[in-house]
Amino acid sequence: MEEYFVHESAYVDDDVVLGKGTKVWHFSHIQKGSIIGDNCSFGQNVNVGNYAKIGNNCKVQNNVSIYEGVELEDYVFCGPSMVFTNDLTPRAKYPKGSSGYKRTLVKYGATIGANATIVCGNEIGEWSLIAAGAVVTKDVKAHALMAGVPAKRIGWVCECGAILKGGLKCKECERQYKVKENGLEEIV
Repeated sequence: MEEYFVHESAYVDDDVVLGKGTKVWHFSHIQKGSIIGDNCSFGQNVNVGNYAKIGNNCKVQNNVSIYEGVELEDYVFCGPSMVFTNDLTPRAKYPKGSSGYKRTLVKYGATIGANATIVCGNEIGEWSLIAAGAVVTKDVKAHALMAGVPAKRIGWVCECGAILKGGLKCKECERQYKVKENGLEEIV
């Protein structure tokens, strides 16, 4: 018995690591050299490019492409039809190949909303929340709530997902935060 599930309409290339409990659904393609952790879920029509790295417990909704150069840490959520890029100046006539790709890192617990775009070369901070339709063009701080085109920080978000209003203490789960240079840090 397999330790992961791949729907019969999906393709998984050779030289791919699929973690225990991971599910790959209809019409998806996992390309060579990709490393995918445990308990991940890939919805319909997801493409994971060559050598992409995906941590444990990630959820990738329908119609998302994770290109070479993109890395997702654990517990990342990618909403439906959100977009990653991997080349800042692509040309059909002058392809650069992987040497021209810029790395994008999505840190632990981050959420990217439906139809958002993440321009390559940026880091998305842990527990941050990228609003649906936002276009991220620069690094995102930990726990930042980002919205707009281009995306700007419009607030802060708790680890539990609640928007922090009227201070840095979550009304839902009671976590409390302080502002640091790279974003929020929980006070323990």
